[in-house]
Amino acid sequence: MSQDKKKSSGAAALRSLPSVERLVTSAELDEARQWLGRGWITETARRVVQEEREHRGRGGSPRDPAELASTVLARCRSLRFGGIRRVVNATGVVLHTNLGRACIDRELALEAVEAARGAVSVELDLATGERGNRYESVQRLLGALTGCEASVVVNNNAAAVLLVVNTLALGKEVVVSRGELIEIGGSFRLPEILVGSGAVLREVGTTNRTHLADFRKAIGPSTGLLMKTHTSNYRVEGFTKTVSARELMALSAETGVPVYEDLGSGSLADLGRYGLTPEPTVQQVVASGIPLVSFSGDKLLGGPQAGIIVGTRALVGRLMENHLLRALRTDKLTMALLERTLAQYLDPKGPSALIPTHQLLARTPEELRGLAQQVLAGGRLERLDAHLLQDRAAVGGGACPTDTLPTWTITLAHDGSGADDLAARFRARETPVIGRVKDGKFCLDMRTVRADDVGELSSALGAVDRELGGAG
Repeated sequence: MSQDKKKSSGAAALRSLPSVERLVTSAELDEARQWLGRGWITETARRVVQEEREHRGRGGSPRDPAELASTVLARCRSLRFGGIRRVVNATGVVLHTNLGRACIDRELALEAVEAARGAVSVELDLATGERGNRYESVQRLLGALTGCEASVVVNNNAAAVLLVVNTLALGKEVVVSRGELIEIGGSFRLPEILVGSGAVLREVGTTNRTHLADFRKAIGPSTGLLMKTHTSNYRVEGFTKTVSARELMALSAETGVPVYEDLGSGSLADLGRYGLTPEPTVQQVVASGIPLVSFSGDKLLGGPQAGIIVGTRALVGRLMENHLLRALRTDKLTMALLERTLAQYLDPKGPSALIPTHQLLARTPEELRGLAQQVLAGGRLERLDAHLLQDRAAVGGGACPTDTLPTWTITLAHDGSGADDLAARFRARETPVIGRVKDGKFCLDMRTVRADDVGELSSALGAVDRELGGAG
């Protein structure tokens, strides 16, 4: 084609672009007009038309008005209904970071929402009518459960580290073993958090071996804090040596430098009951004499995202006086959820009664196989090739990194669709289903499928099966 003809063809393609008004008033967007204001639809259509103009200007094949209207509708749906949605977790990772970590029991969530949806006594003493302490109820529960003298809650455990270090070691050195300088995911690293807190990082020891003498040698006039980090998301094995909390406490008593332990995931329950490698519980660490301990609320505790700090009255009191606490404090809904989660640990039946994280960890292989059979029976598959297979699931959330749990999976395959295509089809359901791809197959892991997800998972199976029939 000659250059003149190309220019002529391109100009014609641009002239044939539908107007924004034509798209906005098209029948394809009748649905969108029911739940989205005209101004938002118009702006979305304007962007789609501009993108199409640029596409045609580069010589791309024109899309017809109906196709452009469908694009506008899809984006309007995403704008209005997209974002955070409930999904079915069939990944086999109990505390999946990308899926919000710990789930909250429906009954507890409704109680918390009811308490927090209107005016709430978050900082009001109902007995006196005076201003109250927003942490009082949680402090009472944490005192009973961990044996601590005092506590405070911030919005996550990284914030807890920030508050502790900024309060106790601003402009001073924080001494940490080189083998405990963890990265917590998303490239957020402990050294950067410490420096961002206004402290100076003082690394001691080596990656695999650190001795008490290394800590002792590092202590001087500029030392503000001795820090121990629980490596909850990895293990260093083999020729290793770490400094125990007991040793650090003895050094603290000798030098007057306070000790702080970041437990990371943290747990109030014995993980050994689930067949996992036991880790020190929060109450055990407090009982060992560590004066300040922090851990996450939305990991092994099974509650909302929060950074929980427990310790002595003197040190927690200093944290409470730091003006940063105002910027890091939790909102009323988080406090309501955390209160109700902690209260479940007082139940004589144990935390697995109303805490989904512990319910999922406690399941037996027999239960999971029965669940898989129930899901398959409801799906009534005709086209998908499905098999029940034994596998191993993970705790996740930076907890128990070397442990796995027995599980059963529904493994799916289809001659005309690869595993990634099947994964995309399940994610596209009204309630998205998130599985995992393993050995070229798409897998639905029953370890993390909750009982109230079974019906939706069966429906998703059936819907994908029917889609594949239409595609063939």
